Amino acid sequence: MNADKPEQPIVEAIRTRAERRRLAQRLPSVARNLGQIGVLGWQIVLPALVGLAIGRWLDHRLDSGIFWTAPLLLVGLALGCWSGWRWMHRQ
Repeated sequence: MNADKPEQPIVEAIRTRAERRRLAQRLPSVARNLGQIGVLGWQIVLPALVGLAIGRWLDHRLDSGIFWTAPLLLVGLALGCWSGWRWMHRQ
């Protein structure tokens, strides 16, 4: 009798499992994609909110309407977009 016969199912199961693992590592999961979208969103929104808060504080202190709020909001938004752009190219 052949001694390799009992090992064949085990060897085949190991190969199948390794192939499935390689395939799973290549395909990103839905949860990971949603997490990346969330991180990207916060990277854009957070600097814009910080710029808005600082602008509102300055306008309140200096009694200047929205003189500082609008430009600092746009600067925060630009910084957030730039940061998100860099993050996407690193991924």
